[in-house]
Amino acid sequence: MFGVSPLGWVHTLGSLPAIPLAIYMFARHGRIVPRSVPGVVYFVSMLIGATTVFLVAHEPVSYGIGAVTILLLFAGYGVGRISSFGRAGKYLETILLSLTAFLLMLPTVTEILRRVPDGHPLVTDLNSPLLLGSQASLLVILIVGLTAQILHLRRQGRFAAFASPSRASAR
Repeated sequence: MFGVSPLGWVHTLGSLPAIPLAIYMFARHGRIVPRSVPGVVYFVSMLIGATTVFLVAHEPVSYGIGAVTILLLFAGYGVGRISSFGRAGKYLETILLSLTAFLLMLPTVTEILRRVPDGHPLVTDLNSPLLLGSQASLLVILIVGLTAQILHLRRQGRFAAFASPSRASAR
């Protein structure tokens, strides 16, 4: 079905939970929260998808996306554990993990458009206006989303400064 091999189904079904989990965390917390149950499942699901892409990919760009996703995933989950980053750590964590969601959705949308409906896909050419428009829309969503996340984190930092009695007495 859809020209997907058994290993391709492992790749697809293994990474599939990351999509609703990312949507849930973005809606609930405004970002991917690595030290939460959904965050851990997101990590495992993304790792399955990013590592199995090397076994199923047909386009050379897929290898690059997989490698960059793995690097961003480990960096995003690791940066929050390094105390020397201070508040910048939360910003870096948010940016890095949002980029992993973008890198998940880019090939997902591409593959859906190139395979659905079965036998008569919506897109047959990688330069199709529909495909390029969809990819550009994802980029716009990333830019707007990252901007909103950073502004939200800044606002949280300001509210924390006003609410913290130790900071108030230090002024």
